[in-house]
Amino acid sequence: MLTIGQLAATAGVTVRTVRHYHHVGLLSEPERDASGYRRYSAQAAVDLIRIRTLADAGVPLARIDALLHAQPTEFAAAITDIDAELQRKIDQLTEYRWRIAELASGERLVLPPEVVAILNRMRSLGVSERRVRVERDSWILMQALDPHVMPQRIRDKNAGFDDPETTRLYLACDQSVDWDPHDPRLDRLIDDLDAWEIKHERDSNRAGYLKLVSSRISEASPAWQRIVDALVHRAKRRRPAGHDS
Repeated sequence: MLTIGQLAATAGVTVRTVRHYHHVGLLSEPERDASGYRRYSAQAAVDLIRIRTLADAGVPLARIDALLHAQPTEFAAAITDIDAELQRKIDQLTEYRWRIAELASGERLVLPPEVVAILNRMRSLGVSERRVRVERDSWILMQALDPHVMPQRIRDKNAGFDDPETTRLYLACDQSVDWDPHDPRLDRLIDDLDAWEIKHERDSNRAGYLKLVSSRISEASPAWQRIVDALVHRAKRRRPAGHDS
């Protein structure tokens, strides 16, 4: 006859595990003897080893009791079913690992390859990672709220980075991130950006996603907020009367 400690050691588990198996009804708990101890039989040791083996194999505890009492054909069928469930879990975990790897590698999980290429191009031009993150968030918003404009915006963005003046202004904006909103350099930058907007005839009647993009940019830097506000104000002043109605 075995004490609970000896029983646990025989099966290679802890006393706490044995008590848990008692609690969930997998292993019968013997009555105390005259000395006040619970004594376990050799059969209890065999049962505990079988329970531990099934549990270590990934069999849910809720199914172990039925397997312990199953006939050979029933046992084989149940094991096949459990194996299929484990394979489904493995496939799911493999998918999770792939998604985690994609997240670790950057923006590929949520954005098309053409946009990821633009973000990497920005990095190669020397744009800060902070500005790249804002750009990434802008594309995410666009894809969610106005996906039909994505192809044209991708073409426009690549064309912009092919143009030295556009690239210069983009880098200048990036460098202004930590400037004081009242820095006089911002006045010159705003003038240059406004002239660029006029030259390229940008539509200042902003779609819903563009308003969110502007908000996201403004959140990133007080200097950028001043740039956005100033450009929006100038664009409104240029519009014909009644255009906003």
